[in-house]
Amino acid sequence: MSEVQSVGVIGLGSMGMGAAKSCVRAGLDVYGFDLNPQALEELGSLGAKAVSTNAVEFADKLDSVLVLVVNAAQVNTVLFKTDLAAALKANTPVMVSATISAEDAKQIEAKLAEHNLVMLDAPVSGGAVKAEAGEMTIMASGAQSTFDALEPVLNATAAKVYNIGEAIGLGATVKIIHQLLAGVHIAAGAEAMALAARANIPLDLMYDVVTNAAGNSWMFENRMKHVVDGDYSPKSMVDIFVKDLNLVSDTAKDLKFPLPLSSAALNMFVSASNAGFGQEDDSAVIKIFDGIELPGVESKQK
Repeated sequence: MSEVQSVGVIGLGSMGMGAAKSCVRAGLDVYGFDLNPQALEELGSLGAKAVSTNAVEFADKLDSVLVLVVNAAQVNTVLFKTDLAAALKANTPVMVSATISAEDAKQIEAKLAEHNLVMLDAPVSGGAVKAEAGEMTIMASGAQSTFDALEPVLNATAAKVYNIGEAIGLGATVKIIHQLLAGVHIAAGAEAMALAARANIPLDLMYDVVTNAAGNSWMFENRMKHVVDGDYSPKSMVDIFVKDLNLVSDTAKDLKFPLPLSSAALNMFVSASNAGFGQEDDSAVIKIFDGIELPGVESKQK
């Protein structure tokens, strides 16, 4: 496989849009696909070769595909239920960057192989800001030839690319372990800020102390700022962590390995979703606590 010159980006949410913009800036021919007309219009205005709700009609133009959707079901839909896989040129590398289980990754690779396509199991991290800057972290596994072919896309979208190995599923597993930490950090940050609220410590002061002290984490600094601002517009939703921490739990069960902290964090996110906060920013997990006052939230004092 030679290095790619064009890429079809499927899924123009916060991460996918940033990745697509980064590929445009890098000089690649970018084709963007999503069901959201506003996202298509935005990417089209920034120099994409074409945007559409239907990737199949542009399949012959694509040297590579980057799939940045939410879960394995969506990956299967965009690749196979639409017949895109059947329409792509043989040996087209498909970079699957959704957070999915290792088993799902292996099954997707097998179905791609039936169409003479190759896969890079390539979950991403960094959030919308890093995606916009072309500075995501990518933890990937697959054949070295697939890494080589996708080098222009990887260079355009990532500050750091980790080659986890050749076996599909290794990238997915590393991302799942990463999500264990991410979810626990958000949940712990929410618990700490809830305790501060209960103790009548101003949350902006508590936030400033923690972000300048040893207890800080990237997730605390990023997500608890939303709590301080009272802004729960979704950058990453509560229900995303219900999904991801369930993947963590399933992985641990398969390995017969106990995970007490992530189990507690999962229960917190499930509680938040059950209370109606599933589509809000994941920092809204703090709303499960009664008896506290939060900026921008109706008082739950008892």
